[in-house]
Amino acid sequence: NEILCNIEMQLIKYNNIDEKIIIGRNPVIEALKSDTTIDTIYVSSSKGSLGMICSLAKSKGIVVKNCDDRKLDSMADGGSHQGVVAIGSFAEYVTVEDILEVSRKKGTKPFIIICDEIEDPHNLGAIIRTAETAGVHGIIIPKRRAASVNSTVNKTSAGAVEHMKIAKVTNINAVIDE
Repeated sequence: NEILCNIEMQLIKYNNIDEKIIIGRNPVIEALKSDTTIDTIYVSSSKGSLGMICSLAKSKGIVVKNCDDRKLDSMADGGSHQGVVAIGSFAEYVTVEDILEVSRKKGTKPFIIICDEIEDPHNLGAIIRTAETAGVHGIIIPKRRAASVNSTVNKTSAGAVEHMKIAKVTNINAVIDE
């Protein structure tokens, strides 16, 4: 089990798939509650909320592996993992039409946040966390010169990115006109 854990960590590092690493208790719990695809969860113990994470993961058929904190530190690349790291997929980007469809289904006017030139992933994560709490239907970000959804955004959003529709567009001005 420990050898397999080492091999998987090396594959993760060598393939540079940082965007598929979810670190921290709340982000992992939120990912488990949503439809996020999670392949494996690595934990340092099964006490407290980590035990709840293990139980929830096992009930969903997700592999749970025990590793020491040193391995989790390496996987988290300096981030605060709080004893848990999940390997999976972040929320996929959607179209602007998908976001507008949410408001149509609710029978309300669109409530959308458009972010332009937000380069710091911590800021984008904070915006997503606040937007999800405020009931925003979706967030639009540009494809270039802006932060993308990655592990830092996921961690800063405390997992809210798992519940928020995010569209990545080429031309913000054209979307605003639309």
